Amino acid sequence: MLDIKYIRENTEIVKKGVKDKQLESTVDIEKLVKLDQKFLSLLKKVEAARAARNQLSDDVAKFEGAARKSLIEKATKTKEELLVMERDLRDLKEQIDAIALWVPNPPADDVPYGKDASGNKVVKTVGKKRSFAFKPKDHLELGARLGIIDVERGVKIGGFRSYFLVNQGAELSQAILRLAADHMKKQGFDFYEVPWMVNREYLIGTGYFPWGEEDHYKTQDDQGLIGTAEVSLTSYYANEILSEGDLPKKLAGISPCFRREVGSHGVDTKGVYRVHQFMKVEQVVLVAEGEEISREWHEKMLGYSEDILKMLDLPYQVLLMCTGDMGAGQRKKYDIETWFPAQEAYRETHSDSYFLDFQARRLNIRYKKKSGELKFVSTLNNTVAATPRLMAAVLENYQREDGSVEIPPVLRDYLGYAEISPHS
Repeated sequence: MLDIKYIRENTEIVKKGVKDKQLESTVDIEKLVKLDQKFLSLLKKVEAARAARNQLSDDVAKFEGAARKSLIEKATKTKEELLVMERDLRDLKEQIDAIALWVPNPPADDVPYGKDASGNKVVKTVGKKRSFAFKPKDHLELGARLGIIDVERGVKIGGFRSYFLVNQGAELSQAILRLAADHMKKQGFDFYEVPWMVNREYLIGTGYFPWGEEDHYKTQDDQGLIGTAEVSLTSYYANEILSEGDLPKKLAGISPCFRREVGSHGVDTKGVYRVHQFMKVEQVVLVAEGEEISREWHEKMLGYSEDILKMLDLPYQVLLMCTGDMGAGQRKKYDIETWFPAQEAYRETHSDSYFLDFQARRLNIRYKKKSGELKFVSTLNNTVAATPRLMAAVLENYQREDGSVEIPPVLRDYLGYAEISPHS
């Protein structure tokens, strides 16, 4: 959520952010500004009426007889008028807050304009693509032949976009997650297993509601199933005041992630690339105010994810996301796309974003400066490893002509074997 004062003083910037993020149909900034003006005008009247009420209360004690009676009548009338104005003020505040929830975070100055994914910019390409003396198979065919991915029975049990990982498939997936978790612990992150079902206020707080509400599963208790551990980790300090000396707070967590994939019908229906349930290790950092601090951490967190891909020796590219493909809450966002040889394409495996105080205002996470002043923290998050998507990239990049798959050296100590073959 943006500070209403910021919206008031930077209306054109906010309107441009709404337009550039293709969200004009979701929020009316002009209406919000007019309601804010009415609120400020009424607030002055309320404050004046409160002062008059207090003065009349003091004056009543100083008079007797008719003068006292007249003052009491004035005080009663003022009180009644004040009650009406305070009710109207509360109503205006509720209307303002309801609209403000839909106001996106304006993109940073260096974010490229674009209406959709076609506007994203490749900023880095890393790693050498493997040469195959044969036509590479996709991960689904490899997994089925090796007996480690079973989509047919997954769909039977769980419906569309469901799957089983079997034996070495499950082990490979877990090994990737353990590698990611161990790497983040080495970087000084506290590690968490997080709640998978969260109260609605924390999906609103992290900015997944109201925009992405249709893409989340809900329980009968109106809780939401998280689409990423970011929700739980970022909300960990909700409604708390931290010390400036405690920052940065570095949190990493593992969780299943649940996504309805609304709007992706007919897209990536083959294999285990786009599914309703997957596992992910996520990183979240809370830092002090100041865009330069957030930008420094944004790059650093990108590097942690790149470390995983380098350790796995997987080619990848980094994209700077354009305004129309970056999400409502993000100030700036990178995606990492890993090379899938069977598709002859880079596919998204990681997302790295910073928000400034956008999430912290919604979650009321503050810190006390050495001066005693209270400020909202700034938040960032990034994928460390998501699987089976990353597992699929390993299968495709490490396949052999005979249908076996070599295990990346960095994972062999986790697994205790160096290959997966049809006969293993």
